[in-house]
Amino acid sequence: MAVHKTCDGVKRRDFLKVGVLGGAGITLANFLQLNAAGAVEASAKAKSAIFINLAGGPSHMDTFDMKPDAPSEFRGTFNPIQTNAAGVQISEHLPNLAKCADKFAILRGVSHTLGAHALGSEYVNTGSRPLPSLEYPGYGAVVSKETEHHNPHDLPAFVAIPNNTRQGPGFLGVKYAPLNTGTAPRAGQPFSVRGISLRNGLTVEQVEKRQALLGDLDVAFKGAEEDNQLLEGLDRFGDQAHSIITSRRSREAFDVSRESPAFAAPFGEDPFGTSCLLATRLIESGVRFVTLSMGGWDTHRDNFTALSTRQLPKLDVGLAALLNGLEQKGLLESTAVFVTGEFGRTPKINSRTEEGGRDHYPRCMFMLMAGGSVRGGQVIGESDAKATMPANDAISPDDVAASFYHNLGIDHTKEYHTSIGRPITIVRDGSVVRQLFA
Repeated sequence: MAVHKTCDGVKRRDFLKVGVLGGAGITLANFLQLNAAGAVEASAKAKSAIFINLAGGPSHMDTFDMKPDAPSEFRGTFNPIQTNAAGVQISEHLPNLAKCADKFAILRGVSHTLGAHALGSEYVNTGSRPLPSLEYPGYGAVVSKETEHHNPHDLPAFVAIPNNTRQGPGFLGVKYAPLNTGTAPRAGQPFSVRGISLRNGLTVEQVEKRQALLGDLDVAFKGAEEDNQLLEGLDRFGDQAHSIITSRRSREAFDVSRESPAFAAPFGEDPFGTSCLLATRLIESGVRFVTLSMGGWDTHRDNFTALSTRQLPKLDVGLAALLNGLEQKGLLESTAVFVTGEFGRTPKINSRTEEGGRDHYPRCMFMLMAGGSVRGGQVIGESDAKATMPANDAISPDDVAASFYHNLGIDHTKEYHTSIGRPITIVRDGSVVRQLFA
């Protein structure tokens, strides 16, 4: 079928997908699943996932890979503290995470060569080194595709809080893109999401009437469109959108004010913490994949003030509460958690400001993994004495991606096909880091 564009460049096919409910006054993002395919290993413990993107690139030396014996121009001003995992030390500004280090594994000496934010982000959000000729799908899109047979019909499979930054659907298409919440929830306040919540006085009864009208229109114009496959897809799109909008469970899943004050209190009131609270609630409700983004890690200047007063306290509160909260709800074993920035930062402190900063440094960084079959309380990999390079064999983002998919029961070597029939493996290179699961 010929695909035509409107005057603003939107393809007619995509316009129909996003606008099928537009005439009824309802807005819904194009995250809905239309195709049937995919499978996961039934033996995998993890059935859902949370990906946390630390946008900007956090310093490995001031967080999870400290070098207290390195020269002062490398080690900085922070001191390490002992965690509840034997022999594992992290930054003094992460006391809550130190108390639950037995729940996550630290990967040190992760290394790549892409020092630009966009390229590094694309790499760690897909697990495949970027190519100019191809846009790889992010983790959330792949998980959505592989689990769609088992996803609740009245819940989105993939949610981004607050917005999708680098977790794009790539060549899989917009039907595997996430539903963006648009904002982070506020502590103790009802939270609504455009496209899920009923706004401007619209009631469920009115939606039902408009859905019935759409059904009448479908009958009236049946046969007018030659592309029956597209019509079939639009029918399923409309059905699922209607199910989500009219579902009490879907609307309540996003409402963090329904959590008990005792459970919500450890998450604090910062937007990152409340986003972590929302993520636990969505996973509990049946959402398969949630991605969170916390920016502010691009510390070329005033690295130590920025980290100690802003970045690390927020991360410490939110991430520790998320891990503890998942365990409290009985969800940690069934939820794979992956935390990463796009790269680390230069081991040697620069002199741009009086206290100094750290610049982009992809050759050495950290990543965190938890949940599912991951064995917490361990450090995998090692950097050299000044955290400039891996001390032994490097761990690549591809390896971590393969391990993340393995934790979810997804074969990272499985082939997909692009719209022109080009075969592409989910992760182009990389091997499972078996020690994560030992």
